[in-house]
Amino acid sequence: MSRSVRTMPEGSGQALSEAYDTALLDLDGVVYAGGNAIEHAVPSLAVARDGGMRLAYVTNNALRTPDAVAAHLTELGIPAEAGDVITSAQAVARLIADQVPQGSRVLVVGGEGLRAALRERGLEPVESADDEPVAVVQGYGGPELAWGRFAEASYAVARGLPWFASNTDLTIPSGRGIAPGNGAAVEVVRIATGAEPQVAGKPLPPMHRETILRTGAERPLVVGDRLDTDIEGAFNGGVDSLLVLTGVTDGAQLLAAPPQHRPTYVDADLRGLLTGQPEVAGAGGAFRCGGWTAAAGAGRLELDGDGAPVDGLRALCAAAWTAAGDEVCGLDAGKALARLGL
Repeated sequence: MSRSVRTMPEGSGQALSEAYDTALLDLDGVVYAGGNAIEHAVPSLAVARDGGMRLAYVTNNALRTPDAVAAHLTELGIPAEAGDVITSAQAVARLIADQVPQGSRVLVVGGEGLRAALRERGLEPVESADDEPVAVVQGYGGPELAWGRFAEASYAVARGLPWFASNTDLTIPSGRGIAPGNGAAVEVVRIATGAEPQVAGKPLPPMHRETILRTGAERPLVVGDRLDTDIEGAFNGGVDSLLVLTGVTDGAQLLAAPPQHRPTYVDADLRGLLTGQPEVAGAGGAFRCGGWTAAAGAGRLELDGDGAPVDGLRALCAAAWTAAGDEVCGLDAGKALARLGL
């Protein structure tokens, strides 16, 4: 698919909740962190939903079932049903079911969400490499996942069984900070076996396919906090995206983003769904947004003005992405970002 290189965040004269029919929302780092709602998430989603936008929760975290995720969201004050939740466990279960016979045994290294997704596809989860599985699947199993589970996966993969992973996110946000994600666990088995898994989760096509099949979205907006999963997944699927700064991505990472990691829109948090997005205007190498003007020169990014920090970040994105072209931007943005508190 041919795409022009994005050199600045886009503007929108409409509230994003009106311009798009469905928000495909990541969970960790967007809606909640460590089980607790992120500030402004609950009221913002309520307003978007009441205005007619469908809310679908799309997560690479394969630990919990859609029923459990929906119950958690409801407890947080965000009414949701299991059908509103799409997980990488569902995407990888479909991927496996397309390649093995109905009723096949699959060795599971992960949580109940992965087991439930396999059963939904008519597959039988098993716990040991000696249970005659025909495939191996790994998904995030939480901090209590026993080390011996990686050994079981390694034994089976070393015997030549096809190996699948729900996702390969190296990290996952928690209430105490950034913790190892399923990608780190996948690396353990990769090191032990030298094999490579088939991966279903964001940013890869199986997850996008699962999401569209289950939501029927016609004008979707991907909303996420990660450049290498949420934003790249939107890029790969040819749909627009909103990056919120409540999770793992910081200002420096955004400014250095290669083309496939550059979001359509940038905002501080989920309140960005409820507003239009300001235009970034540029001429002569200087870019303006709100009360800020940004430019690239002498090996660094320069920022002048005052106003909302996220407007300054939008202007800096335009200066950095334009200067970088197709390459990752190496300009020093430290002072500019410090001025914005980012």
